[in-house]
Amino acid sequence: MSIVYPRTRTGTEFSEPAGVRIPDPYRWLEADTAEVRDWQREQAALAVSTIAAGGHLERARALVEAFDDGARPELPVPAAGRWFRTEAGPNGPAVLVADEPYGPGRVLARLADFREPALGADAPAPTLSWLAPSPDGRLLALGVCTDGSEHHRIRIVDVATGAVRADAPPQTLHSGWAGGVSWWPDSRGFSFFALTGRPEDFAQAVFEHRIGGGTRIEAVPIPEGSREYTRLQYSADGRRVVASHRLGSPAPVAVRALDTPGEPWRPFVTGLPLGPGGTVAGHIVGDAYIAVTDVDAPRGRVVAIPLDAERPEDPSTWIELVPQGDTVLRAITPVGDRLLLHGFDRTVAFLRILGLDGRELPGEPNRVPLPGEGAIGAPFFALTALAANPPARDRDGYVFAFSTLTTSWGVYRYLPALGALETLRAPEIELDATVEFAHANAPDGTAVPFHVVRPAGSDPAVPAPVLISAYGAANVPLLPQYQGDLAAFVAAGGTLVQAYLRGGGELGSDWFRGAHRERRHVRDGDLIAVAEHLLASGIAARGRLALTGGSDGGLMCGVAVTTRPDLWCAVLPRAPLLDLIGGIRDPYLEFVIRKAWGDPDVAADVRRLAGNSPYELVEPARFPAVYVQAGATDPRCPPWQARKFVARLQAAQRGEAPILLHVFENAGHGAATSPEVLAQQDAEWLAVLLGELGA
Repeated sequence: MSIVYPRTRTGTEFSEPAGVRIPDPYRWLEADTAEVRDWQREQAALAVSTIAAGGHLERARALVEAFDDGARPELPVPAAGRWFRTEAGPNGPAVLVADEPYGPGRVLARLADFREPALGADAPAPTLSWLAPSPDGRLLALGVCTDGSEHHRIRIVDVATGAVRADAPPQTLHSGWAGGVSWWPDSRGFSFFALTGRPEDFAQAVFEHRIGGGTRIEAVPIPEGSREYTRLQYSADGRRVVASHRLGSPAPVAVRALDTPGEPWRPFVTGLPLGPGGTVAGHIVGDAYIAVTDVDAPRGRVVAIPLDAERPEDPSTWIELVPQGDTVLRAITPVGDRLLLHGFDRTVAFLRILGLDGRELPGEPNRVPLPGEGAIGAPFFALTALAANPPARDRDGYVFAFSTLTTSWGVYRYLPALGALETLRAPEIELDATVEFAHANAPDGTAVPFHVVRPAGSDPAVPAPVLISAYGAANVPLLPQYQGDLAAFVAAGGTLVQAYLRGGGELGSDWFRGAHRERRHVRDGDLIAVAEHLLASGIAARGRLALTGGSDGGLMCGVAVTTRPDLWCAVLPRAPLLDLIGGIRDPYLEFVIRKAWGDPDVAADVRRLAGNSPYELVEPARFPAVYVQAGATDPRCPPWQARKFVARLQAAQRGEAPILLHVFENAGHGAATSPEVLAQQDAEWLAVLLGELGA
């Protein structure tokens, strides 16, 4: 196939972090200029026309619609005996209040009403980042994003009248990763974590907002110089508050007594390392902070830390409630007079039931009966999972979403007092496929696990068109859960391999540590080991093996295609990080790189970054088909990351396979992208796979 790419000039610029001189010929593509926008539109038009000419786009669109429609219902949130949820309607998504989780509801607000006229009539409808009712159920706080970026504003709705209050805080929230707002137990206001200036400067602080009384910065003591996220957690009785700090490895760094006027913040659990071995994530229960921790327990244990402890920073003083075992413990949630302990057993979710003292309750089941081997819906990051507005009551039960690799999301409620699991919304989609669990051996002998999802009736002895999906970063667990685009691929006749690489959070903090900072390259070795195992075992055949991943998983794709182009017939990064050296100049990416990769001020670390950066790794070669998707308003992996990589790869291509880029307008990193744009992204992505793999 012969393809003519848009004209792309090169420059003579260099990057020079820590004195290390690195050529940067496409640096001009970082700018938001008319020239760059025209180039980006030309690349998108080329991608769309090339994909359409392949003849698979309409089939892909139909498959995406069939396997994604209704695949993940929104969870209802209880407050004061009522339930709040979002639901699709004839006039777009709306926010409802009802007497039952999914009972007939009254519309409080329609997301279309929050549209910003400046974006134009063709802009997608706003999306909801989170919703949080006040404990008394009279007010509802909403996080509304209007451009797909995940930057959003707080809106406050009066539940009795549906009126949108005019006194909401004016600040912009960088994302929903701090969990939205933390309502005060008396419902008179809330705390939240937001930007103090322009989004691109990435400077944030804790704010408190009093209903009808204005907004101010709350001076929470956090480690000096830290740019990490912070969330305030209030006790249900309103007597105490803790400040949990850090996104992936949170710890309650400060505590304050609210029942003593003028009482200042005081340090609580401080001095723990950032990353593996430094997580203490839980809730205030009575007079203690009860948490899952990986301190001295890489697979996790449950501890209680008295709020008035003299030396709470000393792990030897903590009270162990549940010791480390063979499974991985992830999170703990108080529900009424019980604790629900969430964990993974070889990536498969479980929920243990404990009393408030951490012990199993005699005469009661010790596990929630989950409807299969799969995953409980949970935020990517441990700090986000600490959101609790308001605390769950025993009679409300524990409401959660659950899915498997072949069954779409259902919504369930566990009622501790009855020991019963209630189905609130049954899964709508079931994929006709089989699932197997296997391992490949990494170069250092470590067993790297993966799931294989095959269409029912396919012959395991015959090599299949195979797609590897993987991540392996940031202690984020990639779990055996339903994903509509991957299900559509299997329904089209493909075989999915979901690989659990080191750097992720599936197997505990040692697994995370195994590919963290100076060991990040280990993830790439794990991926190649899985790919070569699939070829050697006959699961896949050469010329019919593809790879996909998003965000840091997109970086994984970039490394794989530049270092081992011979392995793949197609590589599809989504919302990717691809230029680590350029990322040092971006305040948000510099924050990510500094904590997860290395120190940009140290020359040796910069050289290591360059050795793991796909943009720097591009050399002339015969590359497989590459299709890169990015969002024009993505604040995490901005579109210039994809632009620069694709420009360099197109110039280096010595084969005939296409190198395509589509930057979608009004699209971000995924969480706030509109359903319409997501559907188009999935359809193009799947069409490329169908064409290249011959599924």
